[in-house]
Amino acid sequence: MSHDISNLRKFVAPEMIFGAGARKSVANYAKTFGARKVLLVSDPGVEAAGWVEDVSSTLREEGIDHVTFTQVSPNPRSHEVMAGVDFYREHGCNIIVAVGGGSPMDCAKGIGIVSANGRHILDYEGVDQIRAPIPPLIFIPTTAGTSADVSQFAIINDEAERVKISIVSKAVVPDVALVDPDTTQTMDPFLRACTGLDALVHAIEAFVSTASGPMTDMFALDAIRLINGNLEQLAANPADPKLREQIMLGSMKAGLAFSNAILGAVHAMSHSLGGFLDLPHGLCNSILLEHVISYNYSAATDRFKIIAETMGLDTRGLNATEVKARLLARVVELKQNIGLYQKLAEIGVRTADIPTLSAKAIKDPCLLTNPRKSNRRDVEVVYEEAL
Repeated sequence: MSHDISNLRKFVAPEMIFGAGARKSVANYAKTFGARKVLLVSDPGVEAAGWVEDVSSTLREEGIDHVTFTQVSPNPRSHEVMAGVDFYREHGCNIIVAVGGGSPMDCAKGIGIVSANGRHILDYEGVDQIRAPIPPLIFIPTTAGTSADVSQFAIINDEAERVKISIVSKAVVPDVALVDPDTTQTMDPFLRACTGLDALVHAIEAFVSTASGPMTDMFALDAIRLINGNLEQLAANPADPKLREQIMLGSMKAGLAFSNAILGAVHAMSHSLGGFLDLPHGLCNSILLEHVISYNYSAATDRFKIIAETMGLDTRGLNATEVKARLLARVVELKQNIGLYQKLAEIGVRTADIPTLSAKAIKDPCLLTNPRKSNRRDVEVVYEEAL
């Protein structure tokens, strides 16, 4: 009896502790993993917000030896990863704790990969290129959005080529994610909007991905419901712990969905854009979102209708064109209500840049699972519409 292998789905996830105060479990886990010395990876912004000292003091109280590495830019550079590896080795570390948003978490994954496998971080681009197991990773996200703490992705900036590379491997799924909504109280409104929208895009792209399945659908739809239902209110009431918890939960679920169903054209185009102009990832996603939905709509009409309904839209008696118009209007309304109304031209993209951006986007692995097949010209048209 022959079985079609294409209908098999695997689902990977870290051990997750969710809830206020979850970050305080960091010392317990470090001990469980046999910490000799911990490398604490973060960035200057998170350090200034006080979370590095918060985690550091928890480790100190339990007598766990650690060193801190914070030379990480937004959109972490490959040379920063390599500097982190030297630091890790020099101090004889054997466990990595990351505290921060996507950038420190991705940098920490990169340090783990290279410390165990040698070679340069850019050599691991693509899917399943990592051979040797990497050191234990304990991640504490401080933004509600990127979900690097639950995903099998690491996104690193190749500064020479001005492009972001994707490393996709089960090896970079952290061992433990300590998802603590308390940490999100220090985000500024722009970061909150960018990361919240990034999470919404994760969920939407995972739901229409050609690699979606029943497990990922469940997480994707619940994430859409949570983010659509709470993000605008959180923008208006940033101190509300209940709203923060709902968005953090939505972000985590979106991460579990996209880590396993992968993404689509928004992320492929956003990685190219963010690498080229060094822009916030969530902002790139935000600008492209409705244009990519519009492009993909005909290839996943039924799925987009479910997304529209999950976003609270009444689709009864509407044809596909009307549902599409309603969905696009809702996406734009949500973005504007959280302060994201930029277009590509306003953030420095010129018409002349579009061929370069498209050539890079077309090579991104996220495009492989986009519901509508795309060639370079298709991608150029979507960028042009977003100008």
